[in-house]
Amino acid sequence: MEAFAAGTETTQTALEWTMSELIRNPRVMKKLQQEVTEIAQGRSMISEEDLEKMAYLKAVLKESLRLHAPFPLLLPRKSMQDVKLMGYDISAGTQVIINAWAIGRDPAFWEEPNEFRPERFLNNSITYQGLHSEWIPFGAGRRLCPGIQFSVPVIELALANIVYKFDMVLPNGLRNEDLDMTEAFGITIHRKSSLIVLVSPRF
Repeated sequence: MEAFAAGTETTQTALEWTMSELIRNPRVMKKLQQEVTEIAQGRSMISEEDLEKMAYLKAVLKESLRLHAPFPLLLPRKSMQDVKLMGYDISAGTQVIINAWAIGRDPAFWEEPNEFRPERFLNNSITYQGLHSEWIPFGAGRRLCPGIQFSVPVIELALANIVYKFDMVLPNGLRNEDLDMTEAFGITIHRKSSLIVLVSPRF
């Protein structure tokens, strides 16, 4: 039950945040729609086999996870030995909680850290495996999320098909840049208000 709940909750949250960022950033949405349309070649749906060809789709998801890590505070760790870190003394046995949300927005690692720019993930070696300390939405080391291989393709496939099939606008004449991106804090970070859009078929 825990695995099912953790997998569905975080997947849904990540998809909603990614859609929100795409709606707020029409340039990125258009570029992603161009990529999926070219790869689909007129077929009715994007298939899982197509995902490997979609570099921009992968960059969009990574950038969304940088800004909106589903678990903002990773599972607790325990210091195995005395260590000095950034001027702080951490004794062996101390419980440590890693703030993935803050790491993903740290200006020491990211230029314009609050801007949604998927291009920063193109042509670089950052992966989901927790090997880069500046980007760990799924954790790192022995506590790395075991569901990466399931959740990432599910999100990518859903996202690719949504943007391939539909154009989306905000209701009541609301401008894209005015979309409320307020976060509701909890074990997972949700949008404070639900994402509501008007959809129309692209084809």
